[in-house]
Amino acid sequence: MSTAIPTLPPTRTVGRTLADSATMLRRNLRHALRYPAMTASSVLVPVIILLLFVGVLGDTLRAGLGTRASGGGYIGYVTPGIVLISVAASCVATSVAVCVDVTGGIVDRFRTMPIARSAVLTGHVLGSVIQTAVSLVLVTAVAVLLGFRPAGNPLRWLGAVGLLLLLAFALTWLAVLIGLSSRNPESASNTPLIIQLLPFVSSAFVPADAMPAGVRWFAEYQPFTELIEATRALLLGTAVGHHVVASVAWCLVIALAGFLGSRAVFGRPRAA
Repeated sequence: MSTAIPTLPPTRTVGRTLADSATMLRRNLRHALRYPAMTASSVLVPVIILLLFVGVLGDTLRAGLGTRASGGGYIGYVTPGIVLISVAASCVATSVAVCVDVTGGIVDRFRTMPIARSAVLTGHVLGSVIQTAVSLVLVTAVAVLLGFRPAGNPLRWLGAVGLLLLLAFALTWLAVLIGLSSRNPESASNTPLIIQLLPFVSSAFVPADAMPAGVRWFAEYQPFTELIEATRALLLGTAVGHHVVASVAWCLVIALAGFLGSRAVFGRPRAA
């Protein structure tokens, strides 16, 4: 005799989905407060990199940049790249949290409950974006204390914030896909390292045209360079060119791929 899985009343699906998503969001935020180590690392690592490049290597790199160093010196050039590294660093915590839920059996329990299945993933995504936003504020505050002086107007600042949150949203869906596809939390913590390393081979620390030919080609055409150049232009008040449009396009592509992949993986039975 089979047992039917409870389903949501059709007339309350939207409202219940929103309520269930809010419940899952609270659950994930509480987990982040109880186990803050991985969340703290997404703040500490970018801050340490910022201190290293500004305090130790700043004078030498500023001399190489020439007139391109602004916003308080080399720190004006490097801060947008460090901020994006902070966004990328949050992927590890998200993918591990998703993988722990899936491999630990809690997702199987959620499937038997009368809740919207999409709420499980939505809670992770919203929780991760909120944590990333907090990390961005803290890293930016440290940069300002070290001498970062952005020249962009309030409208450009809003544009930069919106772009960074869109990137956080896109990378979070990609991290959810990695967590769902990983066999164990160790694998889920290692795979996102590829995403974290990409900003280091971009224009985050030095211009792409100062790199060797092969590396320069990769740096110029990878998504983080466009995102860094767009964020830098918005914060420092320089010409944005095509970078904002290209950055938004990259974010939408990444978000769509992560969302569709996550939905497909989440919808099929997990191999034992």
